Amino acid sequence: MAQVRNYRDAGFSTPMEELEWRGLINQSTDKEQLAAALNGNPISYYCGFDPTAPSLHIGNLVQLIVMRHLQADGHQPYALVGGATGLIGDPRQSGERTLNPKEIVAGWVERLRTQISRFLDTEGDNAVRFVNNYDWTANMSVIDFLRDVGKNFRMGTMLSKETVARRLNSEEGISFTEFSYQVLQGNDFLHLYDEYGVVLETGGADQWGNLTSGLDLIRKVRGASVNVMTSPIITDSQGKKFGKSEGNAMWLDPTMLSPYKFYQFWFNQPDDQVVKLLKVFTFLPKDEIERLAGEVETNPGAREAQRTLAWEVTSFVHGEDATQQAIDAAGALFGHGDLSKIGASTLESALEGVKVKDSDGNAVFATAKPGIRVAEAGMRAGLFKSISDARKTIKAGGVYVNNERVEDIDAELKEEDFLSGRFAVVRRGKRALGAVELDND
Repeated sequence: MAQVRNYRDAGFSTPMEELEWRGLINQSTDKEQLAAALNGNPISYYCGFDPTAPSLHIGNLVQLIVMRHLQADGHQPYALVGGATGLIGDPRQSGERTLNPKEIVAGWVERLRTQISRFLDTEGDNAVRFVNNYDWTANMSVIDFLRDVGKNFRMGTMLSKETVARRLNSEEGISFTEFSYQVLQGNDFLHLYDEYGVVLETGGADQWGNLTSGLDLIRKVRGASVNVMTSPIITDSQGKKFGKSEGNAMWLDPTMLSPYKFYQFWFNQPDDQVVKLLKVFTFLPKDEIERLAGEVETNPGAREAQRTLAWEVTSFVHGEDATQQAIDAAGALFGHGDLSKIGASTLESALEGVKVKDSDGNAVFATAKPGIRVAEAGMRAGLFKSISDARKTIKAGGVYVNNERVEDIDAELKEEDFLSGRFAVVRRGKRALGAVELDND
């Protein structure tokens, strides 16, 4: 896993200085008060994660990184996995959320708790503590909720929240269920303040309205001053929400997004984004990031910054072994390693881009049985237009099976050519890849 440093070891004078330099602060309450709190005796802080999916994604990773910075600086983290708020879901910019069954949400609570524990220290004096807001809301009656909590909220303030206002002015409007989310989140902060002395809540910039609801509630009913802090929503060079393409999130669960694809996502970041991403998503010290920024300017072709970014983030999320296997797979596909040493799942993920279209237009792996000629296998994999074209290329020495040059124009695939009992990788020249999957029918 990537090495996590406190602010001094990372080359900064105060925690606030590091968070600001890395671009991890978008909005905050009293900046001087917050800076003093972070630079003083340890404080307790929390961030909430709603189980609206079976995995967190890289948008959540930003919050986990903020939490990890504060934990490394000696502060006490509380990770709230919202078993109650997850049954509702916070209001989206557009469209009402689909409410998931209670048993599904309960299962996702445990999945997210396990996932979060990989990113925060679970041992030591300031080990992360997990809380679930279902524990203090499940037995609260509607009357109690309205009398004890709801009476402290004013409609004008609630209606002015950015997301709520946008939804009210849209065709779909907003349900009372989602409208009440900010009251539930405000009550969470009050509960954690009362029970554990939590004085700081962190979250994404789109959560500002929900975060300040807790701050206002604590000020009103306890007369105390607490803080909230948001990190910016990371966007790409086109201003689109970072990590989403055609509606697909960059999940942190390896069963939902392979470490290979995860690594490639970071490695393929453009030069104009990579330094920003190094600051946000890695724990590298300031001087190292500045050195890499210089490399982007003077030697962009080497892609050292991208390679470093991909290694740091992927190893933090998936561990060094999975990251190294992703690197090895990418190299081996193009003749720079032993494909037989690549695990089946990594190999399948690496070959995702060489699928062909079936008769219905779906992307699938071409299939073949042992005994098929390499020429035909290559044609099925989309590398050649005809058998004669394939044979001609083999004769010229330009065809490889699992990185081994094919010498015989009539060569056949053997059972052992199907790596991990599944794939035979066919390459034409240096860069054109194809694959056939073992047909077990």
